[in-house]
Amino acid sequence: MNFREEIKNYSPYNCEEAKDKEIILKYIDTFDDVLTRNNEIGHLTSSCWIVNESRTKVLMVYHNIYDSWSWAGGHADGDSDLLQVSLKEAREETGLKEVKYLSKDIFSLEVMGVNGHMKKGKYVSSHIHLNLTYLLCAHDNQITHIKKDENSGVKWFDLEEAVKISKEPYMKKIYIKLNEKLRHFNE
Repeated sequence: MNFREEIKNYSPYNCEEAKDKEIILKYIDTFDDVLTRNNEIGHLTSSCWIVNESRTKVLMVYHNIYDSWSWAGGHADGDSDLLQVSLKEAREETGLKEVKYLSKDIFSLEVMGVNGHMKKGKYVSSHIHLNLTYLLCAHDNQITHIKKDENSGVKWFDLEEAVKISKEPYMKKIYIKLNEKLRHFNE
């Protein structure tokens, strides 16, 4: 199944996800470069909610650009297999050697605004991320490490603590949603 079909078949969790799904599909149908950052207005990204085996903790990174604790994730950069993008980003940003998906399905989706910022000495204008989130799992006793050019911390937090430590109000709302969905996962 291609990424557009995967998004089309996704059942939104709430009215926000329903609207975001509609916008993401419209964007994919309008632009032929949504998988790359060549589309400077908006592009696809893939994030991951990495939980421990008992599903009581989540692994967060301290994101340098946003100056906040955050989930791991990144740009598709031309890769249409967004689940694999999330696994790659999880390993790169946290140092995890062993991480697996709990489901191959999209766990949530979001349209998120990104403020203009400097990256690698160049200014990146404000734009949107058309984001798919996947639910991943890892042992919480693994050695982790930072990715110096992106983050300055990697740490496991209790689910509720992960919401509290974020400095980004919009992200807190997303993390609350992810925790709610996690509680009902596999029921």
